[in-house]
Amino acid sequence: MMKPSMLRSLHAAMSRGSSHLARRGYATDPVPERKVAILGAAGGIGQPLSLLMKLNPLVSSLSLYDIGGTPGVAADVSHINTRSEVVGYQGEENLGKALEGADVVIIPAGVPRKPGMTRDDLFNINAGIVKSLATAIAKYCPHALVNMISNPVNSTVPIAAEVFKKAGTYDEKRLFGVTTLDVVRAKTFYARKAKVPVAEVNVPVVGGHAGITILPLFSQATPQANLDGDVIQALTKRTQDGGTEVVEAKAGKGSATLSMAYAGAIFADACLKGLNGVPDVVECSFVQSTVTELPFFASKVRLGKNGVEEVLGLGSLSDFEKQGLENLKGELKSSIEKGIKFANQ
Repeated sequence: MMKPSMLRSLHAAMSRGSSHLARRGYATDPVPERKVAILGAAGGIGQPLSLLMKLNPLVSSLSLYDIGGTPGVAADVSHINTRSEVVGYQGEENLGKALEGADVVIIPAGVPRKPGMTRDDLFNINAGIVKSLATAIAKYCPHALVNMISNPVNSTVPIAAEVFKKAGTYDEKRLFGVTTLDVVRAKTFYARKAKVPVAEVNVPVVGGHAGITILPLFSQATPQANLDGDVIQALTKRTQDGGTEVVEAKAGKGSATLSMAYAGAIFADACLKGLNGVPDVVECSFVQSTVTELPFFASKVRLGKNGVEEVLGLGSLSDFEKQGLENLKGELKSSIEKGIKFANQ
């Protein structure tokens, strides 16, 4: 049995994972009712993500949806002695029920990456899945905050935006590409090299969510460590290739499911805190943006009661980062355009 102290430490770990989150005595404050829907809940990311969201005290209703296998996942996590009520929905005919009244919708649905596959190879399968799910969200919970995990995020976020525009429900403040795993990796890798406690580390990661479009800003890392240029380059490359590192280590039997579920739970927690009025909730996310000339871009975002309260600028960049920014724009632009084109076919 999981001891209450262990549950509390998990809750605390999730709170620590979010950057600059305000502390609040949730035991005494009235916590609003919040419904979270996970689309793709029976998958490799969906199952551990369902577990982590069940542990989150801000969730009152947890709605788990997939095309198959959901009743088992829902039954399993529903036995955990935390606040939220859990319901599992299986099959497309039940998607509407799963979504109705949702405050936050998390989408890890789709196929995972296998060895030799790029995120681009996933496009045709996952793009179609995202398009149909976004269509349902527009119909059943148009005001929900949508957290897109399904890859390639650089294309799936623009797909969802186009679907919402066609439905007349698009709100740029409520659509997020979840790039938190890039931040989680950058923090972990940096802390080891800088020999500082990882819980104290923060590293903004900007750009996109694939390969060279991932740009960690180690020049802005806190606490600051004077790492050599070649170390920074190696850390940048490792952050960019983190997904491939896991795919290869799992030898064809999976991708980054557990770390992605953790990252997804961190970002959803930040969204819920923002909705509940916690001040100064800041996370990196791939959103509609004017930070660069590209229509979507990942940077630090302040979250609030309406989703995005403010898209924050890039700050000062090192010469290496300035070059990285220029290098990523072409690939990111084509990924965004690919998503828009698919959505409008």
